[in-house]
Amino acid sequence: MSDSEPNRLDLLCIGAMLWDVIGRSSRVMAQGNDMPGRISHVPGGVALNVALALARWGMVPGILSAVGRDTEGEALIGAVAQCGVVTDFLCRDGGPTDVYMAIEDANGLIAAIADAHSLEDAGEMVLAPIRDGRLASADRPWKGVAVIDGNLTTTQLSRIAQEPGLQSADLRIVPASPGKAERLAPLIGAAHGCFYLNRFEAEVLAGRDLPESASAARAMLDLGMRRVIVTDGGYPVADGLSGEEILSAAPPAVTIARVTGAGDSFLAAHIAAERSGADRATALEKAAQAAAAHVSGKDMP
Repeated sequence: MSDSEPNRLDLLCIGAMLWDVIGRSSRVMAQGNDMPGRISHVPGGVALNVALALARWGMVPGILSAVGRDTEGEALIGAVAQCGVVTDFLCRDGGPTDVYMAIEDANGLIAAIADAHSLEDAGEMVLAPIRDGRLASADRPWKGVAVIDGNLTTTQLSRIAQEPGLQSADLRIVPASPGKAERLAPLIGAAHGCFYLNRFEAEVLAGRDLPESASAARAMLDLGMRRVIVTDGGYPVADGLSGEEILSAAPPAVTIARVTGAGDSFLAAHIAAERSGADRATALEKAAQAAAAHVSGKDMP
């Protein structure tokens, strides 16, 4: 069976696939500091990070994104394909391969810039495989999990909210950053959607301060979300489901080795746990443990 056949895939990840360039110093930094440290150049982007993490959990994810026909794009596809992510359905008709650049210190993220212009410029071409029958169509919609990344534009996300090829999908929706959280507004009322937010992203959507994850989850349910998972760094995480009680779990304390990608590791572990039959409380606990492991420099499983 070819890896490109739809029934070979366990789920879809739709959004950013790019290179992460991460500079990290073990010291605490202030604006203007020039510090020694390490710089890594690794595959990244929310959708791709989730797909890579899901592959480590033994699943076969396919990614829908835009990757350039440049040297960087070829190297990126080659690196990702070796990790078990199916890249057969990428849009290759846009500009140069996108890049995310971040600076981290001993306390975490200092600043970051996401150059996702190729993904944004690709527009609806990214969604072609779920329209033309390669993965799904209006007559044969995708019935599994589809992870939706907030690096997509508001127009792209609005189209996804109405996409016939995703009408039966279990949507797992995640912002790319607090600055892009408002892009998710078209999906808030999705009857089959589950949002994964950090507390700061929830505050952007709520338009007010939210003291901890449980109150943030309640505020998101009040906005119309059917289900929401809220993280808060090293503090307790919360799972809010319409009509049910809000659950909480405390992640283990760890020494920070990295922060970029922690939320994506959380999401992947949560999906993997639920697909294996775990209940809400168990899935939340496993996801919190996976995110803590990532921050400490170790990935699960």
